[in-house]
Amino acid sequence: MQKENRDNKSALKVNKGIEQPASFNPQAAKMLKGTKPGLLTAKEYAEGIKSGNRTILSKAITLIESSLPKHQKLADDIMELCLPFSGNSIRVGITGVPGVGKSTFIEALGKHLTTSGHKLAVLAIDPSSKRTKGSILGDKTRMEELAADPDAFIRPSPSAGSLGGVAKKTKEIIILCEAAGFDTIFVETVGVGQSETAVYSMVDFFLLLMLAGAGDELQGIKRGIMEMADAIVINKADGDNVAKAELAKREYKNALHLFPPTESGWIPFVDTCSAREKNGIEEIWEKIANYETRMKKNGYFQKRRREQKLKIMFETIQESFQNSFKNNPSVKKLLPKVERMVLDGNLSSYKAAKQLLEVYFKSIK
Repeated sequence: MQKENRDNKSALKVNKGIEQPASFNPQAAKMLKGTKPGLLTAKEYAEGIKSGNRTILSKAITLIESSLPKHQKLADDIMELCLPFSGNSIRVGITGVPGVGKSTFIEALGKHLTTSGHKLAVLAIDPSSKRTKGSILGDKTRMEELAADPDAFIRPSPSAGSLGGVAKKTKEIIILCEAAGFDTIFVETVGVGQSETAVYSMVDFFLLLMLAGAGDELQGIKRGIMEMADAIVINKADGDNVAKAELAKREYKNALHLFPPTESGWIPFVDTCSAREKNGIEEIWEKIANYETRMKKNGYFQKRRREQKLKIMFETIQESFQNSFKNNPSVKKLLPKVERMVLDGNLSSYKAAKQLLEVYFKSIK
């Protein structure tokens, strides 16, 4: 019976398989050449970053983002070694309402820059879930062309619940990217919120992306964000949306006239563009470059950078104090009892805070 089945043609047929791809990525192997597994020394990280090694840069950023004490110490040492080689870039913050096309705009502007001889780093901040702390980190998939560009570096990071729509370590990552030779840094934020000052305090130019035809244009954003913006760009000005975009442009221009003059003397511009069709992209960059030239000439660029350094210093002190307070053994011991009293209504939140602070300061004397 078995022989008969073998002699007859069977409906079951196994086709010859296709040749399997290589088990490693040659391009990735080339990038990994010269690196070794495990942690490097701070000097090895710094040298690798300065030589433009993307793998070592990525590993150093992971250390910066880590909350482990041994990683934090190493990250601090790397920062100190890279700091003298930073600062030689234009830092551009890009924000806007969800769905405005930030990723498409960044890719269009980024490709214009890399083809013009610039080296671009994009720090794309993705929102984290408050419940699971997870983040999709999908910007690399949305910027396929730019992600494959040898003169561009895209680093998605989770916001991890931080205010301002930026990751807690974004300021440090900017310094590492500058030390790696990137002359243009884009910081893409989660979206328009009440704490966008966090972005403003770490960039040189703040660009607000908007949509036309989505309702009352001026009701869609906070006045504070408009006052911070060095430029308002209405994206998706293509097809049937061109007329609406031009109308929105006039409305925003009129609104900006109501604001007091800026300290820098710069008059924010309002423009339209189509990131999808790459219309108006080159003109926007020319205006950003003009801003950099003018602000360096009148000294405002340097003044703002100095102010940002001081702000970072005080923010670091605040963060270090909070970590020290939370990890203090005396505070940890008392905290559950105080929390129960507050929840039961037997102690006010203000008195509870005062008690915990008193215990903390006594313990560190």
